[in-house]
Amino acid sequence: MGTEHIVRSFAQELQRLSNLVTQMGGVAEAQVEAAVKAVTRRDVGLASQVMQADARLDAYERDIDAEAVRLLALRQPMAQDLREIVSALKVSADLERIGDYAANIAKRSLALAQVPVVRPAAGIPRMGRLVETILKEVLDAYIERDVDKAIAAWERDEELDDLYTSLFREVLTYMMEDPRNITPCTHLLFMAKNLERIGDHATNIAEIIHFLVVGTPLTVLRPKNDGSSFAVVSPAAPDIDLPLPPDDDAGPADAG
Repeated sequence: MGTEHIVRSFAQELQRLSNLVTQMGGVAEAQVEAAVKAVTRRDVGLASQVMQADARLDAYERDIDAEAVRLLALRQPMAQDLREIVSALKVSADLERIGDYAANIAKRSLALAQVPVVRPAAGIPRMGRLVETILKEVLDAYIERDVDKAIAAWERDEELDDLYTSLFREVLTYMMEDPRNITPCTHLLFMAKNLERIGDHATNIAEIIHFLVVGTPLTVLRPKNDGSSFAVVSPAAPDIDLPLPPDDDAGPADAG
């Protein structure tokens, strides 16, 4: 009877850990959605809220780390139980980075709101809607432990890359048409790159779900169709190959 109680207690602890990850995922989803709305609506107040709320995701990650370490030390889990704990650690790390990118988008929207609207800005909500869909699908897959749903979301990363490359080319062309567009378009490029990176972290989570449920890594190569590094604009002068702007990968503090 004592052993049965221990097993039941451990299962409850694993469920609590999973619930923490699910709650963190809900906050990350809300952050991305709010960041995109802040850009679309030129809403400075909403952007500030997104930046301030990033601390909630950091706190969730700390709580998940602490609970996972406690379970590893006290329960010495194996097989599926061990995968549950390791996966929670990995998913929370991806969600924390997603929150950082959402905060970066919100921060750049503050600058964008101070200048006239530029035409390529319409591409940000299009990318944002797709990112939100992918993130929602992959988090639903985590809750349901649904590998097929996770893989379906994973495959949509290629569609996101296509949108990013298209927007990248449009922004470059717009910048060359009028130097006054350079400042707002530079912020748009960073925002688009942040959305593309959120998509990458969502596909990371899909791969973690495959490992969690199946027990083996996903060995298929990730579908990537990001052609922005090879984008060439053709003004009257000879072709100019402009490189991709630096990643905002260091987090909000380093995003400029």
